[in-house]
Amino acid sequence: MRKKIVVTGGTGFIGSRLVHRLAAQGEDVHALVRASSDLASLAECRDKITLAYGDVTDPSSLFSAIEGADEVYHCAGITYMGDRKNPLLQRINVDGTQNVLDACRRAKVRRVVHVSSITAVGISGPNRKFDEESRWNFDMIDLEYARTKHAAEKIVAAEVKKGLDVVIVVPAFVFGAGDINFNAGRIIKDVYKRKMPFYPTGGICVVDVEIVVDCLIAAMKKGRTGERYIVGGDNVSFKELAQTIMRVTGVHQRSFPLPIWGAHVISFVLGFSRFSKERHKISKLFNMTMFTVASKFLYFDSSKAQRELGMRYEPFEKSIRRTFEWYRERRMLN
Repeated sequence: MRKKIVVTGGTGFIGSRLVHRLAAQGEDVHALVRASSDLASLAECRDKITLAYGDVTDPSSLFSAIEGADEVYHCAGITYMGDRKNPLLQRINVDGTQNVLDACRRAKVRRVVHVSSITAVGISGPNRKFDEESRWNFDMIDLEYARTKHAAEKIVAAEVKKGLDVVIVVPAFVFGAGDINFNAGRIIKDVYKRKMPFYPTGGICVVDVEIVVDCLIAAMKKGRTGERYIVGGDNVSFKELAQTIMRVTGVHQRSFPLPIWGAHVISFVLGFSRFSKERHKISKLFNMTMFTVASKFLYFDSSKAQRELGMRYEPFEKSIRRTFEWYRERRMLN
């Protein structure tokens, strides 16, 4: 008899790629979705999976979806860089994690893999790489998303102490085929459409979604209970990232470094109505919260995942190229 596997956040970027992989392997996959969920990301494997209707913010809906499961991947979450959705971030990322783990304990699930975020690890600075033991310092920036992902990891730690078997996987900045909502892929689209006349002065750790999926499955099989594993790849400046995307796409635009004080000036100017027409010429990624984060360095060491999960490495340009070609084949860059 096949084991039952539940994936929360099954329509999201990482969750949907995980569902595809597990379905291709012949597993009994149950994707947790809401009645209002857009199922486009699951279209190619819809006939191989079971849809489990529920909502991580509604505890009463979770037990029936999780009951009988051997393994649960908790991928559900909301990523939002701003302060207009603070209550929703709390309900989904924090309360939702508690609700899922409560249901897993009640259902006697054998093991859970929790998907976290590098914002729950911290800000490294330009000349060092953070690892799983680094002290969290993201509270130097007023970013509710980071706070909620950090709080969710604390909930996991508390549940592990109570006896629940949970492993934490911490993906870096994730590119890849299947990013239909343009998460990291927004940068590719905006460079391609020449909407990146400047770039932030920080840097980021990048990884392909298929490597993340590899590590999620490996964490379920052999990750150590209560441990966290950073899954990243190359640590690159945003200048290097933008230049690589230009090289891959063949589209070039003069682009300049923009320090945080300059970003404040531009944000102020764009706030005037007579400059409103200029907004469409600049990436939607340009908001002060996101730019503040991107002006920092989020560089990470993934050697623990390499040692214990067998994480593979590939140059980040391969992921950029794969993502771009996936978008172009589907005419999603117009």
